[in-house]
Amino acid sequence: AFSERMGWGFGWLSGLGCDFGAGFGVSFGDEERSRGAIHYNYQDQGFFMDEMHGVSVFAKDDDGQIYHTYSTYGRGLDSLNGAYRYIDISPKGRNEDNGMSWLRHHDRY
Repeated sequence: AFSERMGWGFGWLSGLGCDFGAGFGVSFGDEERSRGAIHYNYQDQGFFMDEMHGVSVFAKDDDGQIYHTYSTYGRGLDSLNGAYRYIDISPKGRNEDNGMSWLRHHDRY
C-alpha cells in the first residue's frame, strides 16, 4: 500500500511480521529498549525508537545461495539520497535541531 501511495513502479519486499530487522540491527523490541540503550550503527545508543534506518545488500549465486555483501546504517545512507547533497550546501543545511522531523513524504506537504 505504501509503495502504491508513493507512486513507486518497482518491486519492494517488507520485513513486517518477521525478525529480519532485528537480525540486521534496525528493529528493536521492548527487551532491547528496556536495557536503557539499543545497539545500532555498531554502538550503544540512548534513544528508544522501534525502527531505525539501514541498507543491506545481498547477492544470489547460480545455485540459489544468498550472500550478505554489505550493510550500512545512520549517516552511511546519506550518499544514497541525492537530495541531501543539495540540502547540505544550503545555508541552514538539514536544520536538524529535532532529528529528522523536517522530512515529510511528498503527499504530506
